[in-house]
Amino acid sequence: MDIRKLGRSGLDVSELCLGTMQFGWTADEATSFAIMDRFIEAGGNFIDTADIYSSWAEGSHGGKTEEIIGRWMADRRNRDNVVLATKVRGRMWDGPNGEGLSRAHIIRACDDSLRRLQTDYIDLYQCHWADTSTPIDETIRALDDLVRAGKVRYLGASNYPAWRLMEALWSSDRNEASAFVSYQPEWSLMERRLFEYEALPLCRRYGIGVIPYSPLAGGFLTGKYQRDSTPTSIRAEGNLRKYGNDAGWNALDQLRNIADQNGKSMGQTALAWLLTQPECSAPIVGANNVGQLDEALGAVGYRLQPEEMMALTEATTFDRNWRPIWD
Repeated sequence: MDIRKLGRSGLDVSELCLGTMQFGWTADEATSFAIMDRFIEAGGNFIDTADIYSSWAEGSHGGKTEEIIGRWMADRRNRDNVVLATKVRGRMWDGPNGEGLSRAHIIRACDDSLRRLQTDYIDLYQCHWADTSTPIDETIRALDDLVRAGKVRYLGASNYPAWRLMEALWSSDRNEASAFVSYQPEWSLMERRLFEYEALPLCRRYGIGVIPYSPLAGGFLTGKYQRDSTPTSIRAEGNLRKYGNDAGWNALDQLRNIADQNGKSMGQTALAWLLTQPECSAPIVGANNVGQLDEALGAVGYRLQPEEMMALTEATTFDRNWRPIWD
């Protein structure tokens, strides 16, 4: 698996990042262990989680996914071989400081994550989404203190609007503090406008590594959806509401043609579209079982030709009068 720098940082990460939202939810602990084992065996090293995973699942709790990963690393004794990313922001305990990006929440939440993960450092600590009720300087200074204490090595953001991401970079510069080196947006062939219109040029200008989540648009880009045949699943109704139109079906037709020409699946080709983007450090791929992970691993080393990139980009352009700003 290709190893690349995370943005302009010195951190080396695999070209695919393993997402773990399913662990403790739709994948039990034994299955989660098997998925992580297969990912490492395939040459991956980048694993992403969050402290709130999997708080929404019946019978589960926030922090359960981190606990599973912690037990796996302790059992495999492979902490030094893993680039471990987790996130902070969501509600983890009762009371006014139980969520957010205040100093009070960040410091305690980091210590809690370290305990659950059974490690003394986090490679990439990310703000899960913005907290505009807390001054950005307070958030940045608290995160910088964690870096200086050796508890965190690099910082990142997820789901920030472009203006808040820029404000965070200014704060780091003004306070001579550690800055975000990565950004996690929702980005795929079907979800482009929110990221590409403002945040993509920002990431390009400042060398922020991009770690796209939901790269297969909730499964819409896997080939399971067709005009006359759609799957029955929890996400199917929402996907059809968003993408089940002429533009969406035409995009799938183009994706299918290119996939067939390359002897790859549609999902692998959708991942390749991201992997060919120079700003993309590592798309996040999730799996409920080893078989699903093996399908995603088929995108390793797969890159699209310029004409293929152009065809897919044109098929999913959200504004025919807009083009990315290339420096």
